[in-house]
Amino acid sequence: MTLANRLVMAPMTRNRATPDGQATALMARYYAQRASAGLIISEGIQPSPVGQGFMNTPGLHDARQVGSWRQVTQAVHAQGGRIVAQLMHAGRIGHPSLYASAHQPIGPSALPAAGVAFTPSGPQPYPVPRALSLDEIRQTCADFAQAARNALDAGFDGVEVHAGNGFLLHQFMARNCNARTDAYGGSPANRVRFTLEVVNAVSQAIGAERTGVRISPANPYNDIDEGESAALYRALVPELPALAYLHIMEAGNRAQTLEIRRLWAGRLVLNPHADARSWPATPQVIEPLLRNGVVDAVCFGALFLANPDLVERLSRQAELNSADPTTFYGGGAKGYTDYPTLSEVESASLG
Repeated sequence: MTLANRLVMAPMTRNRATPDGQATALMARYYAQRASAGLIISEGIQPSPVGQGFMNTPGLHDARQVGSWRQVTQAVHAQGGRIVAQLMHAGRIGHPSLYASAHQPIGPSALPAAGVAFTPSGPQPYPVPRALSLDEIRQTCADFAQAARNALDAGFDGVEVHAGNGFLLHQFMARNCNARTDAYGGSPANRVRFTLEVVNAVSQAIGAERTGVRISPANPYNDIDEGESAALYRALVPELPALAYLHIMEAGNRAQTLEIRRLWAGRLVLNPHADARSWPATPQVIEPLLRNGVVDAVCFGALFLANPDLVERLSRQAELNSADPTTFYGGGAKGYTDYPTLSEVESASLG
């Protein structure tokens, strides 16, 4: 996959899909506005109904959803951009009130996450998930593979498997979520088994050259305690196939990032947070990371959210828009497609 530049737009849940998981014309405009990114990674897309974790998030598991995404991919490609679909199964992060089927969330073990789900009736504690059976583990791998095929059918350039941020694959990897005593629990090698099976299923379905993986080593988000984090990724990374890229969501642990870089010979994308003072990521980190050969591309979330023309603004060293956190999740165009570009600001000042 050849990119126009080394700036990647991070996956960001925005909760603006229809209740039944279809992408909208507003979403097509949002992504097309940001098509100057070297690569866009979509918001998390559930590969199955049971994979949903939040309200108004999109899917890629039925024909209507697949068709709805074509307006997005066509709009991005019309602007010369590249876009991959992030496949994200939320696992135990969810609540029955969020789904038409009112199903119980699933996970590696019957261990609930601390915290609350944001539901139509307000915040509610995460329920106890149902532990996946071996047959369901195999079915989940098949669901990911089919969603990947659906992504290509919808016009995406590839997919990213989300194996971080406390969602299902990360839950299997974490000791505080996974109390299994079978081949998927216990040792680090066992706890990464499910992630490897999903990645291999997706790679076999659409080609490893169209498949990326996102990990978030040592990130406690969504009540995650990995345990022996270094050993976990020493078990995972060398066993990954020759993917399009590996994507690290860094959590103040640059030393671990550098170790993973040594383990991984392929392309590496980094969402950079070297230490506790590095949130949010700033443009100043780009040149040192690329110059030192630490990574092949640098990934930003909030900067792309607030600056649809981020690439131009950085090339011209122009002032950046600030993101409005009150509009991150849900709503309409406000805080979504109305951030001004540099040319719009300049035209307004002339007018």
